[in-house]
Amino acid sequence: MTAAVQRYQARMQRVLDHIDRHLEDDLDLDALSAIAAFSKFHFHRQFTATFEVSVHRYVQLARMKRASYRLAYRDDEPVTEIAMEAGYDAPDAFARAFRQRFGQSPSSFRKSPDWEPWLAAFGPLDNARSKLMQKTYSPDDVEIRDVQPTPVAILEHRGDPATLGATIQRFIAWRKAKGLNPKTSPTFNVWRSEREPASPADYSIDLCAGTDRPIEPNGEAIRPGEIPGGRCAVLRVVGDTDKLEPAALYLYREWLPASGEETRDFPIYCQRLSFFPEVPEHEAVAELFLPLK
Repeated sequence: MTAAVQRYQARMQRVLDHIDRHLEDDLDLDALSAIAAFSKFHFHRQFTATFEVSVHRYVQLARMKRASYRLAYRDDEPVTEIAMEAGYDAPDAFARAFRQRFGQSPSSFRKSPDWEPWLAAFGPLDNARSKLMQKTYSPDDVEIRDVQPTPVAILEHRGDPATLGATIQRFIAWRKAKGLNPKTSPTFNVWRSEREPASPADYSIDLCAGTDRPIEPNGEAIRPGEIPGGRCAVLRVVGDTDKLEPAALYLYREWLPASGEETRDFPIYCQRLSFFPEVPEHEAVAELFLPLK
């Protein structure tokens, strides 16, 4: 990639980052073209050519994605407030747009989300974001760390990854009821299967919250467990932490063979340090842990 292309992409990346940080603001063409330092007469075509989606639709999708996360995972936030911050002057206008895009009203989605239409609706947004967010890693990005064991509460998700959102909802509700705030109770995901197993029914991941409290019998089948201590190769990922596969592939495909290290008998896992929508999506942080002997 030439230096000129890199500079051009950096200017476009500034626009995406600005949109992430200012979803409540007036994100018109004049403002966004100024962020990129491009002519406003050409910027919308440049954006569409780069990301295969118009500026207007990108902003709409980004606002709707944040709104849907807040509906599903932040049940204490009023729908009116969510609608206003998604750029709608009235809840009924937001409800119409939401139903048109996802086939559910906001209140119905909050209660019982249908995740398959949700995933399909954000295909253009995910595709656009992936254009400039292909992170390349090097051995300098990997730190070998001695990790202390962490007692955790575990909710197992077994089955189609398209239904993972419902499991996350249940786990968040349980954590809230127990006062296990992510700011004081670390959040881990442990992958016990391939990201895309031959059969979706074989997908397996543990949702974990750090706690040394006794786990009482509960309707969610949450059980006590432990993230074991020991040596780990740690790779930090910033931005788009829903897609950790490229970082994991780097660890397995490039770092591990060159390092001379051997893996330990525990799956790869991550700790989520900051979350979308609490922070803009490009500022979310997760660390991948590859257990070593």
